[in-house]
Amino acid sequence: MKLSQSFILILISIISIFGCKSKETEEKPWTKSELLFEDSGTDNWEKKWMLDGQKAKVVNSNEGMELIAGPEHGNDSHHTVLWAKPSFEGNICIEYDYTRTDTTTRCVNILYFHASGKGDEDYPKDISLWNDKRKVPSMRTYFNNMNTYHISYAAFGAKEYSGENDYIRLRRYNPSMEGLTGTDVPEDHFKTGLFKSDVTYHIQVFKYANTIEMHIQNKSDSSDTLICRWDASIFPSIESGRIGLRHMFTRSARYKDFKVWRLL
Repeated sequence: MKLSQSFILILISIISIFGCKSKETEEKPWTKSELLFEDSGTDNWEKKWMLDGQKAKVVNSNEGMELIAGPEHGNDSHHTVLWAKPSFEGNICIEYDYTRTDTTTRCVNILYFHASGKGDEDYPKDISLWNDKRKVPSMRTYFNNMNTYHISYAAFGAKEYSGENDYIRLRRYNPSMEGLTGTDVPEDHFKTGLFKSDVTYHIQVFKYANTIEMHIQNKSDSSDTLICRWDASIFPSIESGRIGLRHMFTRSARYKDFKVWRLL
């Protein structure tokens, strides 16, 4: 028995020296190499963004760019999406400060990235060519006609209205399969306790090959943090497209120091 215990202790020591690092301490395969897009949020938003939805407002101030969806819950015309004008290719990092300015416990915020149209005559790959079809920004217009990644966050379920029932979820839209069924990338995160109203969080989203990570850090509380990881290799990869900020009706938030980096 003593020999067996000694052997186990030696094996544990070897493992600790040569690897088996936790996910939190693994070295990343990427580095930020080139700044592709930057907006402090304090200047006129129309220079760098385009807006879906006629009931929404965008307000610039010294604190950043506030995106405010329409106030009527249940009315699709009160959704909104703010799109960066450039399109981005390959491995990227999307980085920004996010401050939730609403107090609701329902509906969601969404980050779209590598978004393009399905590529037919009505919905060409360049989504700026069919902006007119998104004046009423119904969700189905997007998931039925776009290839894109979608991260829901500061999000609340449709049935249980509670600030404790938030979730973070990655989807991959595939217009060849109508609807949201089959778009969910495994590893949802529930009851995170993040994204409190009027609290600023630093967000970084990394898209590197088929790996997608979302790093979230409360800027005033170092213990309030989360890293979400997804393996999207079960879906066809997307390598180019636009970045969009979606607020469902009644939702609002402020964005500051928005940056997009090329990853190597």
